[in-house]
Amino acid sequence: MVRRQLLPAAIVLAALAVLTGIVYPLAVYGIGQAAFKYRADGSFITSKGRVVGSALIGQNFLDPKGNPLPQYFQPRPSASGANGYDPSGATCAPTATSCGASGATNLGPGDPRLVGFIPGLNTVDLNGNASKRNVFATPSDPYCVPTDKSGAPVISPSAGQKYAKNPDGTYMCDANTVPERAATYRQFNNLPANRAVPVDAVTASNSGLDPDISVANAHDQAPRVAAARHLPLGRVNDLIAAHTNGRQLGFLGETTVNVVDINLALDRLH
Repeated sequence: MVRRQLLPAAIVLAALAVLTGIVYPLAVYGIGQAAFKYRADGSFITSKGRVVGSALIGQNFLDPKGNPLPQYFQPRPSASGANGYDPSGATCAPTATSCGASGATNLGPGDPRLVGFIPGLNTVDLNGNASKRNVFATPSDPYCVPTDKSGAPVISPSAGQKYAKNPDGTYMCDANTVPERAATYRQFNNLPANRAVPVDAVTASNSGLDPDISVANAHDQAPRVAAARHLPLGRVNDLIAAHTNGRQLGFLGETTVNVVDINLALDRLH
């Protein structure tokens, strides 16, 4: 009885192993190479005969000191790796809530590390007790989340906690909160202090590798890019229009601009 069951089971196991382990992978690979070769091979972007990136993975455009280069469109924030946009997962920020080749911060909508200390909502005093005002507020950031001496955000203050301070005596705020990112975005792009900021300019994507920004974000950056490259603003806006990608299937998602693609187009102008 047992032998009669073992033989059919072994045949089924061998057939499924061949089907799922050999036939199916080869079929998927063949279809990908025949119909979607560019995407199947990684959507690599080449310039002057060498691979400079992928259309599917964003990149930072920074100087050697880590400052954003004004002559390039800047991507949205990234939580992948210590410095963002690390598809290999080779580095991890010491204060990151997640670490890997791809990932988000996984912060809740009320987490001070995301929204800051909102007066009367999640604010505390120097001893960690509930407070109706943000005792760490600075003239430029009423939602300031202070940092300790190592630069880590302090979201649970306690008696005796040491904070980093600016030369004028104000608290040094965590640069990764939405309010701080919004202020930096406005300053870098020479926008009014009360100007609304596109949400993708101050929040990271779920993957941390998203190469796209919104069209509104691109247009906010256009005057700065044009000035840095000594180009007419209209020429840069034309590039944005030429590199704007429509919604998938005509109705999924939003129209976007691929930052890697448009920056390469800018370099080709010179």
